[in-house]
Amino acid sequence: MVLGLSERRRRSSAVDPTTLKILVAGGFGVGKTTLVGAVSEIKPLRTEERLTEAGRPVDDLDGVESKTTTTVAMDFGRITVNDALVLYLFGTPGQDRFWFLWDELALGALGAVVLADTRRLADSFAAVDYFERRGLPFTVAVNCFDDAEQYPPETVREALDLDDRVPVLLCDARSKESVRDVLITVVQHAMQISAEQREPALS
Repeated sequence: MVLGLSERRRRSSAVDPTTLKILVAGGFGVGKTTLVGAVSEIKPLRTEERLTEAGRPVDDLDGVESKTTTTVAMDFGRITVNDALVLYLFGTPGQDRFWFLWDELALGALGAVVLADTRRLADSFAAVDYFERRGLPFTVAVNCFDDAEQYPPETVREALDLDDRVPVLLCDARSKESVRDVLITVVQHAMQISAEQREPALS
């Protein structure tokens, strides 16, 4: 097919969007699958299986007794933030016995969301420790469940012993707008950290 001059110029001037990988981590039952599904513009890939009696000795259901399924590999979704930026979301499994998958999922990630539940805040420590050890920028997003007591972000920061620079936000994992705000914060935070790490090399 022969393209006219104006069509060739349009195609040559078009720039492919930047694609970035973001992890969504946190404890069991905190809402990671819901978050990915709320914002994804494609049908999310989910690897959920039903909870069984065999897993009861190792799965802590305190506070999430109504949960009947669990992610056993990952959740995957995609969101186009604007013409220049597309985010690929990878939700990690929350149970201890699936943590061996985290290293593979973290490869090439720009940053991460640690989704927290104030009813089970201690479950967030493992994800926070993991990203701190890897030096991967992350944002803590407190999923405001209807029956959970809400605390100011600074109270959550103190409880999780976070660095002052780690963003802490309140969110609703069911809301596309709320999740989008969280993801934009993750990207901005990670880009700022990356820019600061490059400065010594440029000076």
